[in-house]
Amino acid sequence: MHNLSKRAYPLHERFNLKAGDSMTDNLYDEVKSILKQYGVDSHFVEGYDKVYKIYSTKGIFALKKIIPQNGVDFVRNVQTLYQRGYYHIVPIYPTLDGRYGVLEGAYLYYMMPWLSNEEKEDRFEKHQKLFRELARMHTLSSKDIVLGEEDRKDHYENTLAEWDKQKEFLEEFIERCEREEYMSPFQLMFCTCYQDMYQALNFAKKKLEDWYEKTKEDKKARTVIVHGKISTEHFLYDDRGYGYFTNFENSKTASPFHDLLPFLSRTLKTYPRHFEDCVEWLYTYFQYFPLRDEEMLLFMSYLSHPGPVYKVVEQYHLKGKKKSELKMVKRLQKQYWHLKNTEYVVMRIEELERKKKEPEEGASS
Repeated sequence: MHNLSKRAYPLHERFNLKAGDSMTDNLYDEVKSILKQYGVDSHFVEGYDKVYKIYSTKGIFALKKIIPQNGVDFVRNVQTLYQRGYYHIVPIYPTLDGRYGVLEGAYLYYMMPWLSNEEKEDRFEKHQKLFRELARMHTLSSKDIVLGEEDRKDHYENTLAEWDKQKEFLEEFIERCEREEYMSPFQLMFCTCYQDMYQALNFAKKKLEDWYEKTKEDKKARTVIVHGKISTEHFLYDDRGYGYFTNFENSKTASPFHDLLPFLSRTLKTYPRHFEDCVEWLYTYFQYFPLRDEEMLLFMSYLSHPGPVYKVVEQYHLKGKKKSELKMVKRLQKQYWHLKNTEYVVMRIEELERKKKEPEEGASS
């Protein structure tokens, strides 16, 4: 379920369903058939893409449709979180016969309460609450799993080999650019970006090597239930101002990085600026769910790796003469901004982690 204020959606994405309208009769009958299995009679339905707002005598509900492949895991993950004592999730209602979804045609439908989600806070505060709740959710679902020595070694060696190939490609590409008598706009811009890309790749490799050196004898790794796509759109408020996660369709058991890294990637993908708010949100999370030393090393390695900007350079090389120079320059510019925004966050975390260790080092000396 999303924040579905009417003004947020174009008219063609919002529609009302009432019996007697020939254009929507089939859809209305389909929704009515599904609601019957919940014991709910609707007198009015508003549709927003994949979500229906159901007005009934029993209250206002949200009915969402998803592809069936996503249905099994996310219901199980939500139930697991409830069992472990985490309740800040928009509840999923069972049907009259106890099912948590209704398969109808090509879609699986599930029903929840409709939350008002009134904006009572600014963007910064809403993110602070989101990360505090995410940390609580990860804490309650945290579990150490046995990890084979070969699994860790394979991951390390495969990742390092891939990054070494990328480093070699960048070195060869800049040599090719510098041999040109007249560089293309893309080549010229790449030469300007190259040093930052190269340093980011070396930094990521060093953190990966430090992580492996610290953990190669370890037999366990920590996992949590990750939401899969955290954002303020998937963190809704009820009438009392309490926040609840929704849209668990991409949830799974994995490293907490699977929530943190995609969020940061999306947030930092904008024009260059100092993202101090991102750093504060992360440390709100770390306050309630501290990363272990080895987890921080791997997190920093993944975060700093310049994968998106590398992919643009690789695409430019592979397309040959079929590429649009203007489009590729724009892509490189955007991903370079993303790299610099990420660099700021990485360097601030490095600084803060170093300050945390200074008192320990002083006490031991």
